[in-house]
Amino acid sequence: MHGTVRVFMRVQALRGDPLARLIAGHGQEIDPYPLLEEIRAGGPLVRTPFTWVSVDHGLCREVLRDKRFGVTASSSMDLPRPLPALISRTDDERVPNPVEPPAMVVVNPPEHTRYRQLVAQSFTPRAIDKLGTRVAEVTDQLIERLADAPHPDLIADFASQLPVAIIGEILDLPADTHPRMLQWGHSGAPLLDLGIGWRTYRRAINGLRGADHELRERFQQLRAGQPADHPFSRLAADGSLTDHEFTANAALLIGAGFETTVNLIGNGVVALLENRDQLERLRADPELWPSAVEEILRFDSPVQMTARTALCDVELAGQRIAAGEMVALLLAGANRDPQVFADPDRFDITRPNSRDHLAFASGIHACLGAALARIEGATALRALFETFPDLELTAPPQHRGLVNLRGFSRLPVRLDSRNAASLRA
Repeated sequence: MHGTVRVFMRVQALRGDPLARLIAGHGQEIDPYPLLEEIRAGGPLVRTPFTWVSVDHGLCREVLRDKRFGVTASSSMDLPRPLPALISRTDDERVPNPVEPPAMVVVNPPEHTRYRQLVAQSFTPRAIDKLGTRVAEVTDQLIERLADAPHPDLIADFASQLPVAIIGEILDLPADTHPRMLQWGHSGAPLLDLGIGWRTYRRAINGLRGADHELRERFQQLRAGQPADHPFSRLAADGSLTDHEFTANAALLIGAGFETTVNLIGNGVVALLENRDQLERLRADPELWPSAVEEILRFDSPVQMTARTALCDVELAGQRIAAGEMVALLLAGANRDPQVFADPDRFDITRPNSRDHLAFASGIHACLGAALARIEGATALRALFETFPDLELTAPPQHRGLVNLRGFSRLPVRLDSRNAASLRA
């Protein structure tokens, strides 16, 4: 599933295919945006040897909302023989893989509708308001710890810690599981890429096995005890989902719920430090922080791409997409479409239509936790820069080397010692 794609993409990359050069960059620090512009030059819908591809904002949005398209798990792709047989022998269907069924992100209605309605109980407006209060409390605690860190890394010490604490509360998992949740999320993140190496794949699967074991134990405890006054615990206890359905979608929330938010916060720090004029505007008018988060999401999307498969023959942008053919939707490219966003390569926190980005996708598979991610991003970034106005990087930021989940693995910084001292007092 990954090895064949990796070899194929390397060959196509040598032939100059920009999509292949992008996908083959797994494990490297590459700038995707020039490659996305090469694809844009080919038109709104481009045929490659591997798939159809688009960076056109209007077309991507249309496909995301079109019921004639659905999601397809990588293991269900139309692969040449004998690959399906090989995959079936090497894949462990018991592992709660967030990119394989029954995770709701890779299933279509009616299964998707049922899963989403059940999980959405944890993301009601009332629940989000309550979580927003916790986001502020946890952020304050993390800021205090940062002041005492001798060599702070904003990813390990801040950006990772906030969303994992909040997702832990959503899943009703005790605080001592947070370090393991971080490990599960970080090891599983490469599964959203194509063509990853064998060691990376096995590390991810082993991490998911650990998550499966712990989540199943928690699931069984909740079923055996008194129902807790907590949406996810009630869901675990009421039998609406099987063990595998529950653990797969819990694993999805762990990955989607904090890996993307880590990227949002980290990408925001770098964008603001590289655009000091925008940071000064925020200091002059803190009410702009929500708008700044939208521009961060547009400018450097935490999730770079997704895909949809035609469920029937479809006419799209003057091209015939046959049933079963896949369309790669490069969200990061759509978010820099010059037909929608003026001067798209410029970071502008006052951009009037920045919220038109597709960073959270669109349609029935739009991100369930988008509102929460926005709150986390605005709260964390505002607290960080207001508490440490002289914050600066002490070394170049290190990219994660992932293609789809774009973000940083390390952000070593120097904080303002005067503010640190006042926090300790």
